[in-house]
Amino acid sequence: MGTLTDTDVVIVGAGLAGLGAAATLRRRGIDAIVLEASGRVGGRAYTSHPPELGGIWFDHGAQWLHAPARNPLVPIAEAAGIGLVNSDTFRTERTFVDGRPVTPEENAAYEATWPAFIAMADTILAEDAHAPLSAVATRMTGNPWARAVENWEGPIINVADPDKFSLRDWRTNILEGANLLVPGGIGAFAERVLAPMAGDIRLDTRITRIAWREAHGVTVETLHGALRARAVIVTVSTGVLSSGGIVFDPPLPAETQADLASLPMGLAIKVVFCPVDPNDRLGLPEHCSLDRQVRPDSAPAMVFSAWPTGRPFINGWLGGGKAWELHRAGPRAVEDFARAELRRNLGSAIDGKLSLALLTQWGSDAHYQGAYAYARPGHCAGRARLGTPLADGRLHIAGEACNDDGLAGTLAGAWNAGTRAAETISG
Repeated sequence: MGTLTDTDVVIVGAGLAGLGAAATLRRRGIDAIVLEASGRVGGRAYTSHPPELGGIWFDHGAQWLHAPARNPLVPIAEAAGIGLVNSDTFRTERTFVDGRPVTPEENAAYEATWPAFIAMADTILAEDAHAPLSAVATRMTGNPWARAVENWEGPIINVADPDKFSLRDWRTNILEGANLLVPGGIGAFAERVLAPMAGDIRLDTRITRIAWREAHGVTVETLHGALRARAVIVTVSTGVLSSGGIVFDPPLPAETQADLASLPMGLAIKVVFCPVDPNDRLGLPEHCSLDRQVRPDSAPAMVFSAWPTGRPFINGWLGGGKAWELHRAGPRAVEDFARAELRRNLGSAIDGKLSLALLTQWGSDAHYQGAYAYARPGHCAGRARLGTPLADGRLHIAGEACNDDGLAGTLAGAWNAGTRAAETISG
């Protein structure tokens, strides 16, 4: 096996955590090389211009900058002259009950359920720190909107089934403030603005083995040769790490492997429909979100965004165990479920008016094996443990799963995790 150019630090993965780590090391004057198995940067921040959508930009994964007051990516975007868009200021909402729009009284009850849900969560956590998210709606049986909130906070936002998801982890990572869109796509922003900050990035370079207790530090083996460095920062997903996609020599400690297992990958599927008649918008306004009342026998529910920022498509989103089930069943099963969910809300008016444009496939992508990680009940402390350096700082695991500052599962959380890992490496 040949030897590639040695460096101070090797960073595995060019997603947001890897880019954040590399940018931090570069700013500190520490040499680093980023190795990325795929042919692009950004990881799960991926923008394309599918011909099925007429070449309009589309974010396959992450699409928001959340919690802008504490999001480190917001000032970077603003310094680059990007006009971020607060989509909350012009989004319209349509909520349905049994195929009809909610009444004003029902909508008010729905809105009041959100703070009530949080208050009940706090009550439950005072009694049981290891409770699952599902404990909240179970306690709120008299509220017909509790399951709708649970649907958003479990499978939609956190891509996890409520009974398998830590209530403490959910409460720690509630996001506040506006949801900002990056015109042209977040993946394009990562490629255009963040990647140049990172320096030396080697694409199409798959890592096969990491020897992390060498006398000199670490040796990282790839299909193109090996690199020696003082330290390695591994930013790939918990799905890749748990599946053995990279061999560690010696094997990762038992506690680290247990933490990986307690932070499994959830899945989110995006289903995109285009109107058969470009002028038929199904009576829905621009940038309109659609959801519905959810009962125990009708969960989970898919939510939709119609004509987002004026783009000519309807985007459905489903996460959690149902997403994994449909993904394994195949594209036709996903499409059928999405059409049934739209029909549940809009009735037969959609029949023959929408054509399937694309489905995202994060579950079958070997570079990610899911969307992002969630914490099982009783295991949210595993995030911080997973991000603790090993072997006197030779090995760092840093990705969105390691984030414990309230931004887990977000691009900002991934960037912060990579930044923190880089800051612990001596100059």
